[in-house]
Amino acid sequence: MRIDIITIFPEMFVGPFNHSIIQRAKDKKLVDIYIHQLRDYTKDKHRKVDDYAFSGGAGMVMMIKPIVACIEALKKETDYDEIIYTSPDGELFDQPMANSMSLLNNVIILCGHYKGIDERIREHFITKEISIGNFVLSGGELAAAVIVDGLVRLLPGVLGNEVSALSDSFQNNLVAPPVYTKPRNFRGLEVPEILLSGNEKLIEEWKYEQSVKRTEERRPRLME
Repeated sequence: MRIDIITIFPEMFVGPFNHSIIQRAKDKKLVDIYIHQLRDYTKDKHRKVDDYAFSGGAGMVMMIKPIVACIEALKKETDYDEIIYTSPDGELFDQPMANSMSLLNNVIILCGHYKGIDERIREHFITKEISIGNFVLSGGELAAAVIVDGLVRLLPGVLGNEVSALSDSFQNNLVAPPVYTKPRNFRGLEVPEILLSGNEKLIEEWKYEQSVKRTEERRPRLME
């Protein structure tokens, strides 16, 4: 998979993309991630990429020319399955979407800022808009990092045990059951006996029951 990210703050991706699962995926050549400084695509001598909205009001708007220049330059090199814009009013990112996107080959993610981007970009160049929640961030970089992490970990060969991803929360529209490890007894706090029984059928039934219970308590909307 190839992921190209367009941003005015490339340094924000140094930490998230140079450690843990994503770094492992990069080392294994399972994903290539390229960060593009949007300011490199403006002809303004001050490297300006935003301007006032025609309608007036507070806040700046990201300009159409540098964004389109960057997208078109990238498309000359690669065919992209999706050109994504991180936006508060986009489709909510969830596990089914991550599953689907992990099957793509090449994607561009445009990180929004200020009051957003010129609407013409959204209408004519963006193919998918994604939100990571019903709240507003200072910019789209953190959202982009969340999206990349959510789909890269699903790529075959990234996780040490690929079955692990199939038992994550939301894969079956339920949250994950509680998990335990050593010691068996900590200050009188015991691990549920069923998990030590060795009876796989009963253990799986217990896990399912716990998932349903937790989902009802913590994510009741999923039960709908």
